[in-house]
Amino acid sequence: MINGPHPESSEGLLYAFALDGKGGAVLLDWAGVRNHGRATGPLWIHLDRKHAAAQAWLREESGLEPLICDALLTEETRPRAQHFDAGALVILRGVNLNPGSEPDEMISVRMWVDNDRVITLRSPRLLAIRDVREDLENGRGPKTPGGVVIGITAHLGARMAPVLANLAEHLDGFEVELIDSSEVTDIRRDLVSLRRQAITLRRYMGPQRDAIGHFSSTPTSWLSDRERARMRELGDRVTRDLEDLEAMRDRAAVVQEEVANRIAEQMNRSMYMLSIITAVFLPLGLLTGLLGINVGGMPGVENRWAFAVVCVILLGLGGAAFALLRRWRLL
Repeated sequence: MINGPHPESSEGLLYAFALDGKGGAVLLDWAGVRNHGRATGPLWIHLDRKHAAAQAWLREESGLEPLICDALLTEETRPRAQHFDAGALVILRGVNLNPGSEPDEMISVRMWVDNDRVITLRSPRLLAIRDVREDLENGRGPKTPGGVVIGITAHLGARMAPVLANLAEHLDGFEVELIDSSEVTDIRRDLVSLRRQAITLRRYMGPQRDAIGHFSSTPTSWLSDRERARMRELGDRVTRDLEDLEAMRDRAAVVQEEVANRIAEQMNRSMYMLSIITAVFLPLGLLTGLLGINVGGMPGVENRWAFAVVCVILLGLGGAAFALLRRWRLL
């Protein structure tokens, strides 16, 4: 359980917890963070990366090397894990489930973890962080700094699962539509959007798998064998997600190719019908054009039955052309 008030943000400090080692925590403010003794239990400090006060504390009071601070505060970053003598730098990405955002606009969470604390930073709101906080509120949260990293990683994967399921469901719908309908609706834009999302997610999930694997494979004093095994399991889950994304990307490419083939087939059929119509009416047009010239000596000008005779001739020519096309199996 969490004891204390629940301020949402106080000068860059989103929240800080003193873990009690039993799945609960005590909520701290800036003063509590500064006065907290390391012998009294590990800390989880969660900061707003873009707030000046959080940046100042990280550079001036956290005790971290400037190189580590730069990595935690940089704008552009990819998932990775790097071990240092004092701890480890871990950067992961999670799907953006904030209103008005696309899931593939993945949000980074930057973490520093050592024996006594874990420092996390984010800019947009990340629901996986909130999930870990709710676990602490319910008394079943992480008990160690390494457990905080594992909890965040696990919830990042849990939040990813519905997004992948939604992509797979849309792709299934496209495939069913192609199978059940002989006519092709223009779903190319939706397919392009789906492929873009799959490619963007895969772009970050590949390095994320490697980061989790590196984090779990390096022996450290602040990560137990059980926690290391749990982290490897989460890495396997990311690998499965990557395989699903690759499969969806390939399936989307096949569907898009089939849509293009269907559209090309419809266009070829339309062009074929136009060619048939042209073949039937070409001799008729030639004859009527010849009879339409304004020169002397035109036959049948004085004959009242000439028009009827010409119409019969035209019908005969049209019927003959149609019969020839049928005989040549062009119709």
